[in-house]
Amino acid sequence: MAQSRRFDLSRLLRPRSIAVIGRRMAEVIRQSRRMGFAGEIWPVHPQHDMVEGLPAFRSVAELPAAPDAVFLGINRHAAIEVTAALAERRAGGAVCYASGFAETGPEGADLQARLVAAAGTMPVLGPNCYGVINYLDGALLWPDQHGGQRVERGVALVTQSSNIAVNLTMQRRGLPVAYVATLGNQAVAGLAEMVEALLDDPRVSAIGLHIEGLADPAGLARAAARARRRGVPILALKTGRSAEGARLTLSHTASLAGGDAVTDAFLRRIGVVRVGSLPVLLEALKLLHVAGPLPGRDIASMSCSGGEAALIADAALGTGLRFRPLDPAQAAQVAATVPELVTISNPFDYHTFIWANGPAMTETFAAMMAAGFDLTLLVLDLPRGDRCSDAEWMPALEALVAASQRTGRRSAVVASLPEGLPEDRAEALIAVGVAPLLGIDDALAAVAAAAEAGDILREADVPLPAEPVPMASGPVRTLPEWEGKRRLASYGVPVPEGQLARTPAEAVAAAEAIGFPVVLKATGADLAHKTERGAVRLNLADAAAVRQTAEALAGLGEALLVERMVGDAVAELIVGIGRDPQLGLHLVLGSGGTLVELVGDRRILPLPAGRAEIAAAIRSLKVARLLDGHRGRPPGDVEAAVAAVLAVQDFAMEYAGRLAELDVNPLMVTPRGAVAADVLLRLVEEADDR
Repeated sequence: MAQSRRFDLSRLLRPRSIAVIGRRMAEVIRQSRRMGFAGEIWPVHPQHDMVEGLPAFRSVAELPAAPDAVFLGINRHAAIEVTAALAERRAGGAVCYASGFAETGPEGADLQARLVAAAGTMPVLGPNCYGVINYLDGALLWPDQHGGQRVERGVALVTQSSNIAVNLTMQRRGLPVAYVATLGNQAVAGLAEMVEALLDDPRVSAIGLHIEGLADPAGLARAAARARRRGVPILALKTGRSAEGARLTLSHTASLAGGDAVTDAFLRRIGVVRVGSLPVLLEALKLLHVAGPLPGRDIASMSCSGGEAALIADAALGTGLRFRPLDPAQAAQVAATVPELVTISNPFDYHTFIWANGPAMTETFAAMMAAGFDLTLLVLDLPRGDRCSDAEWMPALEALVAASQRTGRRSAVVASLPEGLPEDRAEALIAVGVAPLLGIDDALAAVAAAAEAGDILREADVPLPAEPVPMASGPVRTLPEWEGKRRLASYGVPVPEGQLARTPAEAVAAAEAIGFPVVLKATGADLAHKTERGAVRLNLADAAAVRQTAEALAGLGEALLVERMVGDAVAELIVGIGRDPQLGLHLVLGSGGTLVELVGDRRILPLPAGRAEIAAAIRSLKVARLLDGHRGRPPGDVEAAVAAVLAVQDFAMEYAGRLAELDVNPLMVTPRGAVAADVLLRLVEEADDR
């Protein structure tokens, strides 16, 4: 993992002076002029006296002052030399446009290291990136076309991919964009520094990230914590879910993608809402810009079509959103505004009886909003403007605006098809505080994301994930089960009463001392998965059974382990510790036992996890039905299970630099406790282990 760094990007993002060097300098100058940049622009060219009508300077040394921002459009070797000169002049920062660095292999990685050294404390975006656009102040370090316009307030878009950034500027969804920033290889300044810098601008309403690799997860965690304190929601689209996506991420920007489930857990812990596609990212940012994070998940839908009502009802499945029914008083208020043939429900089909009747629709919409939903949606597609007129559709939009302003409730217009709401109409709705959302499925995913953003801002402060600890070098030893259990027991993990035995006679003596029934296992470093080897025998009820079983297991392992049988288990859990190359250690909680891989029911929590978070994760598992007392059986002791998990976590945090693998499977939850019935523990050896 890259070390967390601190760079001041304020001059680079909000410059008063821009120097432009190398290829595409004319285009960079034109782009800033078109956006009305009011500061100084200084071309640097060793041969030309004038560039785009501006006097050119022969070198960085000849510039009249240290520039706030610099666009470097020169080759990778020259970029290193000029970066050093800019750092010496104390420039505010630079964009390195050139590619051919760490994304290309060892030679490029060496060049990238030289670039980092040349930059020193000066922030550099890239290499291998287009740069940054500031639509608030008209400052562009950008060598190509873009589709944006000046705004007074808006969202920020940050991506490693320059091409995706260009595509995002071309959106026609009405989304006001304040900044677009590309990061490329993140050699010097990265995602965390960019988020920190964007949070310094109060004109930024929300931040959207397109993430390929997490170069500095600890820095991003700190930046996200600051965003939570400031009330600025952060959304992220993280690629690399598939093996192919992860491989392409590495080849594209020399960044590890990380395990997808672990990334999910990490982002949620630090307060970043993950979304599944670029359209959802844009729609959610738009909703957050207009309405802010939602206070809950109760929504209402209104349309003049039963077909649209059914579509949106189906689309809400699996989103966590609720079409809460109206209570009798609320239903009566809505019914008073429509003909008696209209059925009052949510989603609500108000029919066409009041179509194009603005005052009547205002009363109906206001009565629906008065029921106190977290967001009220109007499903409405406008006809195409090149062939049709939308005159009869406009009263519905005007009525929604009027009802929203009268009631003070949040509202949105949802076009079932993205082309059903033109950009000019979307911009007009945003100007009066109504969110225009495009596409029913994407719209509801955006609403769910805005509700999650609300959850995050209401949560009490949660601990940041522990910074990853690299695993020590050296041979890894698999501890015999008995030794692994002793290690965990010293941290408070409950284990069955047991004894080691070398002979059948010793096994019988141990069983008699412990008390029947017992479990007998062959144990040793080579028996990590004993069940598959037939090395575990349960419920041995007397000395004869123990002796016979001990004789049968002789030779399978280094010794025999005799343990008290846990006979009243309500449910079985797996408690594991995983290691992600980028994000470090994490807890894995799931339904345990021999079918754990087939069931695939698990939750991942970054370390350290709190008691309430662990309890909620256990309660979310399928096995929770057993823990609650299934079909008359007693409930399981969830508090004891949580305590055992916390003890496992304590061990993992202490041994973070040596822990290669840890599984407690199963953790047997009983009505009055929880017991680690089997343990797999692998540690990097130290001298005192041998």
